[in-house]
Amino acid sequence: MLNYNLNTYFIVISVISFVSLISAYSIEYLLGHQPCNLCLIQRIPYGLTLILVIINYFFRKNEKFIILLLILIFSFSFIVSFYHYGIEQGFFEESSLCTLKSSSEILSKEELLKQLQIKTVSCKDVTFRIFGFSLTNINIIISLMLFILLSKIFVNYEKLKKKN
Repeated sequence: MLNYNLNTYFIVISVISFVSLISAYSIEYLLGHQPCNLCLIQRIPYGLTLILVIINYFFRKNEKFIILLLILIFSFSFIVSFYHYGIEQGFFEESSLCTLKSSSEILSKEELLKQLQIKTVSCKDVTFRIFGFSLTNINIIISLMLFILLSKIFVNYEKLKKKN
């Protein structure tokens, strides 16, 4: 493990999360690639990470608990990303989650008919690639790396805490 203090690790994790979110929203809104529902779900861990790191920065209590929460968050992120990859590759069937629209938007039968006419993005369709990798592949790698890093931070917490 690299020889940094705990604050440095939190900054690195925050920057990775922030860049991931900015990239996802830029690809959606600037480049016009519509995400599927699983792609939207895969953004949640990065937002939660930023919130938890900010809370930790201000209160400095329960750091070990926050690290444990981040481990759980990125294990969830890895599982969702792996499931999404399986759908992209045809290993898993697309679930109903992939075709759901927000029920709050559907208020009448006319709205329901309008929603049925709109083509939704399928979870098995890869609409954007970077160096041949889908964003799901990249998210698998990032989630796994952050899971491993956070696990090492959790195990070495006492040593890292002394460096602060």
